[in-house]
Amino acid sequence: MSWSKLKQNLESFLSPALQGRVEYRATGYRYSADKAGLCYIAVDKKNVFNMNDKTTLIKWYQTEQEIKNDAAIQIPISNEEIEAVRKESKGTIPEDRLQVIARSRKLSQLSKKLLSAQTNLSKSNFVVVATKFLATPIDESLESNDILLNILALMDRRVGKKRLLNMSDKMKLKHPIVQYVYELRLNR
Repeated sequence: MSWSKLKQNLESFLSPALQGRVEYRATGYRYSADKAGLCYIAVDKKNVFNMNDKTTLIKWYQTEQEIKNDAAIQIPISNEEIEAVRKESKGTIPEDRLQVIARSRKLSQLSKKLLSAQTNLSKSNFVVVATKFLATPIDESLESNDILLNILALMDRRVGKKRLLNMSDKMKLKHPIVQYVYELRLNR
């Protein structure tokens, strides 16, 4: 599929609140080997997403420790997770430390997922992922671990306000760019 046709298809699925604000852009280079150039997403004429670009305003994590030390990450801890730590320790850990240990374990799991998703994203091709998005059900794209699929699904008009509000807990565990698009969509 040509870039112009793909762009037209993606823009036809944009939420009415985002139409005119969100643009899919591509640069092409005539003499480059792969001829793909760069693809990125702009909001209000500002580049907000370019596959692992350090110049964007969104934070890209380099290590697991960066994720663990990021105060902006709010992780909900369930009673079941605290109980699992209590059972493993056979009740020898004080109550206030149980939640700290459970949070640390959950952050470790989250950091591995985020770094894996970032790695996959930097290796992926925007056109391939966008074509996949157009061919898969919206629920599958929302549940995916692929950052770009999440972004495209959140900007989709088929995802209503009620569904967005029900996803708030899941969004806390997503990459900052996915959270940015989620907030952008909620505030419009």
